[in-house]
Amino acid sequence: MYKHILMPTDGSPLSRKAIKDGIALAKALRARVTGFYSPEQYEVLAYGEYFPPNLISRTEWNKQSKATAEKFLSPIEKAAKAARVPYQAYHKESMSPWQAIVDAARRKKCDLIFMASHGRSGIPGILLGSQAGKVLSHSKVPVLVHKSK
Repeated sequence: MYKHILMPTDGSPLSRKAIKDGIALAKALRARVTGFYSPEQYEVLAYGEYFPPNLISRTEWNKQSKATAEKFLSPIEKAAKAARVPYQAYHKESMSPWQAIVDAARRKKCDLIFMASHGRSGIPGILLGSQAGKVLSHSKVPVLVHKSK
């Protein structure tokens, strides 16, 4: 059935709750897992000769992004290791998390995306958007959306 599962995370408690079930599914299917995180893309917003006072260098941005990716992906890695599920980590900057998830599934040749959903609807859903909804509507790879109680 499914042999390679992409598990995106945003580091939220909801994403962390989904890890246990995602790894259990991978173990039952004898699938491998790729944990995925998409930090924001580095962007300098300068206005004429004015630069923001909190501007950090690209090198520092890369260092911080890598540290955040490791922090957010380590719970998936630990759970996979404990369950003896083959695991690899992947992170890629993007301005659009849903697009990064779809692209990661394609690049890593995953045959299932297992992701948590915040379940936003109404005005918050419109304003904040639904990453899971966008992944569902744009992915050519099947998507399993995990909703916690």
